[in-house]
Amino acid sequence: MRKISADYIFTISTDPIKNGVITIDKEGTILNVEHPDINNSEMVEHFEGVICPGFINSHCHLELSHLQNEVSENTGMTGFITELIGKRFNYPEEKIEQAIIAAETKMIKNGIVAVGDISNNNSTFKQKSKGELLYHTFIEIFSLDPNKAEEVFNTGRKLSNELSDLNLSNSIVPHAPYTMSEKLLTLINEYASKNNSLLSIHNQESAGESELFISQSGSMFDTFKSMGINTDLMRKTGLNSLKSTLPFLKDAEKLQLVHNTYSSLEDIGWAISKDSGRKTSDVYWCTCPNANMYIENKLPDYNLFIQENAKLTIGTDSLASNWSLSILDEIKTITKHFPEIPLQTLLTWATKNGANFLKFDHLGVIEKGKKPGLNLLTNLENLKISDKTEVIKII
Repeated sequence: MRKISADYIFTISTDPIKNGVITIDKEGTILNVEHPDINNSEMVEHFEGVICPGFINSHCHLELSHLQNEVSENTGMTGFITELIGKRFNYPEEKIEQAIIAAETKMIKNGIVAVGDISNNNSTFKQKSKGELLYHTFIEIFSLDPNKAEEVFNTGRKLSNELSDLNLSNSIVPHAPYTMSEKLLTLINEYASKNNSLLSIHNQESAGESELFISQSGSMFDTFKSMGINTDLMRKTGLNSLKSTLPFLKDAEKLQLVHNTYSSLEDIGWAISKDSGRKTSDVYWCTCPNANMYIENKLPDYNLFIQENAKLTIGTDSLASNWSLSILDEIKTITKHFPEIPLQTLLTWATKNGANFLKFDHLGVIEKGKKPGLNLLTNLENLKISDKTEVIKII
């Protein structure tokens, strides 16, 4: 048994506790959280800084780790897609595997305890099966051709079965609005409803995404056409990409929309309302700020999400589109551009909300009976994250 204290304990489920004391057993399970106990002060390990739960990386592409420093910055979404497609498969399996192991090791060092990870293939499955980190894997599929929907979906089923045989949680999910036929979206929705599985989809990453649906024009439409993609298969709805897609994912219990760089206040309110057609308002909004800066040099307006009381989570995206796999680095970027957002709010996005979405109920908050992992944040300035802030994994 250990008693651990810090200048502040951010349990996330309560207000921060100054000089609070956490009692844990040898397995890291929380036995008690209390205010300072002066009678047992000699038994307490005190740390300078803030203790919070382990971080949840709600959106990652671990399988792209070998592409670190290989894809150009600030090319926009279409430039990023074009370069990624041209490079991702031009590497030996050994290099890909080594990069996956190294990236996972860095995530653990950076205080990440669980990951919502995208997989288009099985390259990460071997490492995930070792149990070094807790994963929920999103098997990502896509096709604009409705005649190929069944075939593509069955490919996703095979990967899902592979993970299930390893006793690893997973679900089959759509890539993005602009790569999906209505038939494939429907198959995914029906499967998610039947299996009570989680859904995640990239959303509103660029202005061109919605232009494609509204008028079949814009940079994304032109790029796909130049790549030889049959643009006749693309849906012209007169609505933006979110409103053109969300009604097809109405039955999943939980849905995470990822990036949301161009989501408006009206979009956010609509998505969590009955007007979207969803049976539940359990919608999460994952932000990957450093990936947004890497690709488009633009961030979402987080105040819009706060105004609508939306549930935000934080992800890192991939090393193809980021400089690191660190939730703390993501928080630093948010704080730099939105310094008014309180630390308690940012840590809620980085811990509790991600754990709730991924259904990792023992993570995300420092409460009796939970086993969330403990991170120490050092070098804060008046309870604000600074460029000098570091994370140390205690448990």
